[in-house]
Amino acid sequence: MSYYFSKVLSLSFDEAVDRVTQTLKGQGFGVITEIDVTQTLKAKIGVDFRPYRILGACNPTLAHEALKLEDKVGTMLPCNVIVQELGPGRIEVAAIDPVASMAAIDNPALLEKAAIVRGQLEKVISLL
Repeated sequence: MSYYFSKVLSLSFDEAVDRVTQTLKGQGFGVITEIDVTQTLKAKIGVDFRPYRILGACNPTLAHEALKLEDKVGTMLPCNVIVQELGPGRIEVAAIDPVASMAAIDNPALLEKAAIVRGQLEKVISLL
């Protein structure tokens, strides 16, 4: 089972981050965390790394429902979406498959919620 789904776009890195953020919003997600991996690796260990951003996407309603089902599920939230430059004008967007990550928890009701989120994230990727 794959733990993510992805798509390659022909955009600049910044355009891709903006498009992903707006598409997530259009599907009911907010970006509640944003990690600039490139900047962080440079600042912390002096390493140059390709443009790479981790967007922590959250659908508040579904997150609340999941937290009511499993109070420790917050260790697996938010749903991460990455944007990384593969080469000039080639940007990959990949989203976690929440069903794959939630399969570690023995709770069928939680897996049902994860399947809903997976559908929403798959739609985000398809709309890019």
